[in-house]
Amino acid sequence: MTNIRAIALFLAGSTITMSQPAFATDDDLEVWFGPAIEHSLDDDTKIELQTAQRFRDADNGRVDTYYLRGWVHQKVADNVTVSAAAEQRVNDGGSDEIRTIQQVGTKHGILRTRLRLEQRFVEGNDGRMGVRLRPRLGLRVPLADNSPFTAAVDGELFWTLRSTSDGGNTGLTGVETRVGMGYEISDNVSVGVKYLRAQSIRDGREDRVSHAPLFEIDISF
Repeated sequence: MTNIRAIALFLAGSTITMSQPAFATDDDLEVWFGPAIEHSLDDDTKIELQTAQRFRDADNGRVDTYYLRGWVHQKVADNVTVSAAAEQRVNDGGSDEIRTIQQVGTKHGILRTRLRLEQRFVEGNDGRMGVRLRPRLGLRVPLADNSPFTAAVDGELFWTLRSTSDGGNTGLTGVETRVGMGYEISDNVSVGVKYLRAQSIRDGREDRVSHAPLFEIDISF
């Protein structure tokens, strides 16, 4: 993987166009859902239960995936939050996965950043731990003063520091981008609809690209 290719992939995702970068890809359509519920313990501490349902085409070698993730979020400054999570991920057909996650998120006006570190344990790999770093950059732009609508765009890189399998790919192994809208129904409920493009970078094979409508709902109390 050359630096030129990494830059090209990131720029292609960040512009959120429907065109593909000039590399061979295996594309398919998926449907993703992302419900989450959050509870404030105090002014600076929150717990969150996050789930996902990803429906794919098993005939194309892409099985449905579901996960349940528990978070603790701690605000350490006006614009900085540190978080930790544990996750159980279920893949139809086996190779289920457990993850532990640590991350730092920041807000700077409309700019959002997130740096996530994951430890991954995949069923059947003799307890081998994979490690992955995921930097994300995004924007959140209200459509007008006091508007319940917000435009959102994110670009995220997946840097594999240690593969979950012996001899697996390391380095830049994925790029994910999202663009869409959020709507705040009330102080406690918000929904979002986005277009998601996820590209898995595979040495010696076509990159695998997923295109998905992503439907989100967030509830807080």
